[in-house]
Amino acid sequence: MAYPTDLLSTRAVVKPGLVAVIPKDGLVNNVLPFLRDCRTSIVASPKLGASFAQYICTVAPGGGTTSPFGAGKNEESFIYVVSGEVDASSEGKEFHLTAGGYLFAPPASGIQFTNKTGEEAKLMMYKQLYVPCEGLYPYVYSGNVNDIPYKEYDDMKNVFIKDLLPAELNFDMNMHILCFEPGACHPFVETHVQEHGMYILGGEGMYLVHDTWMGIKKDDFVWFGAYAPQCAYGIGREPFYYIYSKDCNRDVVL
Repeated sequence: MAYPTDLLSTRAVVKPGLVAVIPKDGLVNNVLPFLRDCRTSIVASPKLGASFAQYICTVAPGGGTTSPFGAGKNEESFIYVVSGEVDASSEGKEFHLTAGGYLFAPPASGIQFTNKTGEEAKLMMYKQLYVPCEGLYPYVYSGNVNDIPYKEYDDMKNVFIKDLLPAELNFDMNMHILCFEPGACHPFVETHVQEHGMYILGGEGMYLVHDTWMGIKKDDFVWFGAYAPQCAYGIGREPFYYIYSKDCNRDVVL
C-alpha cells in the first residue's frame, strides 16, 4: 500500500439485503483461524444479507488450511482455483487442482488445501447451510471447467454456460460459468428468488444491478439478493465471463 495520489473514490455499491458490487481495490484482508499464509477477503456474509459466505483467498507458497474449511454443522463448501495450483482433500479423497479446478464437499465434511508450489494460488471459496431433502444427500465432487464444454444459454448463439455440479436433486446449489461474447446479453431482465454470488473471471460488462446500470470488470465481486432485477451486456473486445453460485432444487422454507 502507498499514500493515495488523488481523492479517495470507489466503484463499490452496497445495499444490504439487495445487492453489492465490491471491486478488487476495496478488498480488506481478514485473519481467519483456519488459514495460514493466506490473504483472504470475506466478500459476502449474512451481515450483507446473503444466506452464504464467500471469500477471495490468495494462498502463498506453503500456505493453506490448518483445519477444514466449511466443516461446521450442516455447512457445505466449495473452492474454485482462479489461478495457480493447490492440493485439496475432503472425506479422505485427495485432488490436485489447477486453474479452473474445483471441489465441493457435503455438509460437515469440509475442505483442506495446501499450496505446494513456488507460486501464489488464488481461490474463490464458498460455504452455505445445506437444505435437506428426504432420501437425498450430496457427495464429494471435483472437476475442472476446462474439461466441461459450453452449452448455449437459453438458445442464444453468443451466450454460453457451464454447470459445475451434477444436475441432481442431491445438491441444493450449483456453480456455473456464464460467458457473453462482445455485444451479447441476457435474453430478458431476470427477477427471481435465487441469490447469486458472482466473481468476474474476465472481460467487461454493463450490468443492471437492481436499479442501476454499472460497468463491471475482471476481479469484481457482485452479490444479488432474492428478487433483485439483473441482466448484463458483454462489452469490450474480449468475452465477459464469471463464476456464480445459485441455490436450487428446493422448495421455499417458511
